[in-house]
Amino acid sequence: MAAGSEVPLNEVKFLTVAEVASVMRVSKMTVYRLVHSGHLPAIRVGRSFRVPEQAVHAYLRESFVGVDSA
Repeated sequence: MAAGSEVPLNEVKFLTVAEVASVMRVSKMTVYRLVHSGHLPAIRVGRSFRVPEQAVHAYLRESFVGVDSA
């Protein structure tokens, strides 16, 4: 994100690992792997992680693989 387009923290919606897994239709372990590898940014709250909703959408957009209709 560019510095001028950052959303104020009080407007950021954070998702739990279980919520991210549900949105992405993967297991919670897959989400933990993405967080630990640095592919999906997250913050740690106690012993759990919270992932910004926009980060999930950005990850999915960047990871999209187009299929040729040839």
